[in-house]
Order: sequence, then C-alpha cells, then structure tokens
Amino acid sequence: MGQDGGGIDVGTSLGYALKEASSALRAAMEEVLRPLGMNITRYACLELLAQRPGLSNSELARGAFVTRQSMNVLLQTLEREGFVSRPEEAPVGKALPTRLTPRGRKALQTATTAVRAVEDRMLSSLSEAEQARVFHALQTMIRSLRNDSAGA
Repeated sequence: MGQDGGGIDVGTSLGYALKEASSALRAAMEEVLRPLGMNITRYACLELLAQRPGLSNSELARGAFVTRQSMNVLLQTLEREGFVSRPEEAPVGKALPTRLTPRGRKALQTATTAVRAVEDRMLSSLSEAEQARVFHALQTMIRSLRNDSAGA
C-alpha cells in the first residue's frame, strides 16, 4: 500500500522502525528476565522503586506503562513474595508508599545485570556520540508527541 502513496511504507517508516526496535528490545529483555522469575513490568517496578523509594501505585503504574489495576495486582504479589513492603495505612492521603525489601534489592541487582547486557548488545555497534544523538532524537520525538497530544 505504501508504494502508491496511499499508506505508510513500512520499509522506510521511522515510526514502524521504532516499533520494531521496541518489540525486539522487549523480546530480548523478556528472554533474559524469564529465567530470573521476572518480566519487564516486574523489573520496571523494582527499578523505579530503587531509584525513587516510596512511589505510589499510580506513580509506579505510569512509570511502568501499565494500568493502576495491573500495578496493584503486581504490588500485592511482590509484597506477598517479600520483594516490597507497604504500610498498613497511608501516612498521608490514600497512597501507600512502596519500598524495596533486601530481597527485592537482591533480585533487582541480578535483573539489572541481565538487562544491562541486553542494552549493551543493542548499542554495541554505535559509538558514544551516535548513542547520544539517538537518545537526544528520541527525547525530542517523545516531547513532540506529548506536546501535540496535550493541545489536542
């Protein structure tokens, strides 16, 4: 369809290439996380909590790109398994701030090593300057899309 000007040529579409790269990255990450008993959402949740302890369910859901309901189920599971802790009652408002436990930190450390190896493999043929340019371009695209959708 893209050949006649009526559609998008998937062979040259940057958007399609980004989606394909995202899919390939996700598959590679899932492959290394699966043997560790993790998936990308679980890993993202633990990583977010390591970097910003005390995040609420809503904040974690936004950061991991899942619904609040899905995050709530995940947090209940992680709490039951001893990876995170949450207070019985919210210290302020309704949000229950979540924190990693020592077990959660240890699991995250192992998962981070595996995920870093995937990212290193993905970037291995790019120089540091090329990586910086790609990162900047992606950030610019994200801002453009978010700014456009905010005004729509």
